[in-house]
Amino acid sequence: MSAREQFLSEYRYIRYAEGRGSDSSDYYRALPYRDLSGRLSTMWAMRAKTYRYFETRILRPIARKARRPLRILDLGAGNCWMSYRLSLGGHRPVAVDIFDDERDGLRAAHHYGHWFPVLQADFDDLPFPSGRFDLAIYNSSLHYSTNYRRTLAEAKRCLSSSGWLIVLDSPIYRRREHGLRMVEERHSDFLKRYGFRSDAIPSVEFLDLGTLRELSEDLGVRWRVRRPWYGWRWHLRPYAAWLKRRRPPSRFWILAGQFESK
Repeated sequence: MSAREQFLSEYRYIRYAEGRGSDSSDYYRALPYRDLSGRLSTMWAMRAKTYRYFETRILRPIARKARRPLRILDLGAGNCWMSYRLSLGGHRPVAVDIFDDERDGLRAAHHYGHWFPVLQADFDDLPFPSGRFDLAIYNSSLHYSTNYRRTLAEAKRCLSSSGWLIVLDSPIYRRREHGLRMVEERHSDFLKRYGFRSDAIPSVEFLDLGTLRELSEDLGVRWRVRRPWYGWRWHLRPYAAWLKRRRPPSRFWILAGQFESK
């Protein structure tokens, strides 16, 4: 079994164990605003806040300026809920993922009853002409990259000169060592719960401020950091961690970037 096949097999096992997916089309069409399964309601409530902020504060202003439907890469589309939402808004998304599972991957797209293209492809080798898209959105997915420079360089190639790079729901830390501690904790937890570490592919799994500065310098991307409000409990997490002498928790800021040159 190749490293990729092992990763996908373990990923599927974990996602199913977490209660992802459903036999009901209503479940998919309600996302991200409602989790009809009731299994991951807290997570989906947060994802809904992220998407609502993105839609109102970022997507709509870009669309108003363009005065036309936007051509959008939904990278790491998963079960395609975002592409569905974008297509309902009149845009032209393409759902891209390496995971084509029927419950939690690209093949779940049939549940929506609303057509949009889906394509199984790797972040680092996108089969699209250069300069074709207005937005490239990593929807809780950029942290699965094994090399951010390579991954974002490919997104840059696919974007128009005025295109936007959007990162949603990826964990961000101020300091790299805190992210590394999170990764080790996560893999140790997987080993305890599932019998494997789920590290067949060496995904980076987090972003940190130093890495964002390096990507800005290397690729010419200029980041705008947006901070959605997730409630007081979420806001106070860093203080609670400090009091308990634990590592600082991740932030889930929205990153909106544009490249200085093509």
